[in-house]
Amino acid sequence: MGLALAQKLSRAGDHVTVVGRDPEKLQRVRADCAGPDRPATIVTDITIEQEVEALFARCSQLDHIVCTAAEFTGAYARLPALDLAAARRAIESKIVGPIHIAKHGAPTLATGGSLTFVSGIAAYRPMPRGTVVATINAALEGLVRALAVELAPIRVNAVSPGWVDTPIWQVVAGEGKAEVLDGMAARLPVGRVGRPEDIADALAFVIGNGFTTGTVLHVEGGHRLV
Repeated sequence: MGLALAQKLSRAGDHVTVVGRDPEKLQRVRADCAGPDRPATIVTDITIEQEVEALFARCSQLDHIVCTAAEFTGAYARLPALDLAAARRAIESKIVGPIHIAKHGAPTLATGGSLTFVSGIAAYRPMPRGTVVATINAALEGLVRALAVELAPIRVNAVSPGWVDTPIWQVVAGEGKAEVLDGMAARLPVGRVGRPEDIADALAFVIGNGFTTGTVLHVEGGHRLV
């Protein structure tokens, strides 16, 4: 989803910087983004506050910050088998990391700037083995509302995707990925699961709409209705 947004903004001629922990992935992102300027890339682990502080110290004024980070490896499990270390890594990536970004990134934002995070359908339609993910997404949306009040007039929002065909499903469903996604597609009113580009479009809307803050934009194909 982050890659799809970087591609969309690069094609539009925006100046984009992509941040992540893995230098090889960042190189692939840069290669995959066509446009007048390829994105800059910076290696940073958002779960480490000192690295986030250093990241924004090297940035000039920013217009918008979007965080799509999530580390859910090992976090999808029923309670008896749940690895609490994996649960903590998930919390660090999707709650603590965004707090670091808000703390150190907000002062760099221009007037009319925004912070946007990504929650998810699990907060509304939890599934077995998804207790940790559901909890984290619900907590992130609470954080968004609190930050929208505290950081005003900076706008703070979340986009909440439904099931989107991304590599995370290889972790969740393994060899059964295609069958699981096809089954959900048959249930959804739109008749398909999401694509990364669907979420990129939603993120771009939230970034660009100056009258939207403290809001969760649901992009889930009607999943909350079924």
